[in-house]
Amino acid sequence: MKDKVALITGASSGIGRATALAFVRKGAKVIVSARRGAELDELVKEIEADGGKASAIVTDVSKATEVELMVAHAIEVFGRIDYAVNNAGIEGNFGSVTDLLEADWDQVMDINLKGVFLCMKYEARAMLAAANGGAIVNIGSVNSFLGFPTGSAYVTSKHGLIGLTSSVSAELGPKGIRVNLLCPGVVDTPMHRRLRGIAGDDLYDKGLLPTVHLQRAAQPEEIAKSIVFLCSDDSSYITGSTLLTDGGLTLTL
Repeated sequence: MKDKVALITGASSGIGRATALAFVRKGAKVIVSARRGAELDELVKEIEADGGKASAIVTDVSKATEVELMVAHAIEVFGRIDYAVNNAGIEGNFGSVTDLLEADWDQVMDINLKGVFLCMKYEARAMLAAANGGAIVNIGSVNSFLGFPTGSAYVTSKHGLIGLTSSVSAELGPKGIRVNLLCPGVVDTPMHRRLRGIAGDDLYDKGLLPTVHLQRAAQPEEIAKSIVFLCSDDSSYITGSTLLTDGGLTLTL
């Protein structure tokens, strides 16, 4: 991946941050994007201190104008986009379908589903204009397949990524751009630590983790390796696919 360029959204922490570092270790330059600028600046400093090349841009992926600027920034700084990882997402507020606020539903959909659509729209334009092919990886969840009480907004947004990824893959595949969906399970990230706080340690340790075949949460770096694989030439015949990186959780449930 030497001198290739990877764009990663939601890169300020967790899986996105680990993915940016994984691309740099493979020789790629990275554009890192998120809503929290301070964390992005720290990541860029860390990458540059190790001899890598990176640039940050604060972006709200639910806003088309900001997504368009993000992609334009990547082209301006590094001249191209070879890989795009659409990782930005939120859990939002949970609530019964009878009580969930419309505003809470809209916020989750705007970031988790519409945000991926907007990112692919402008990423694909840049890749097609360069005519060098490319690879896009969208980040779903085991909840792209599994529902849970009070999770209608989050689960629906992640289910929607299956259809979105499949459709865009069929459209872009003939033009040399591969599009896949990666669905992590339990990963030790700030989001999952927040969810653990809501569920409680007892339910998490005695209810959820025992359903994972490997009996543990993944580290973000483990998920990042799978993302990089889906962008690499080693996965050159994989597109329109959904890869579960869940330690066996979905098979148990």
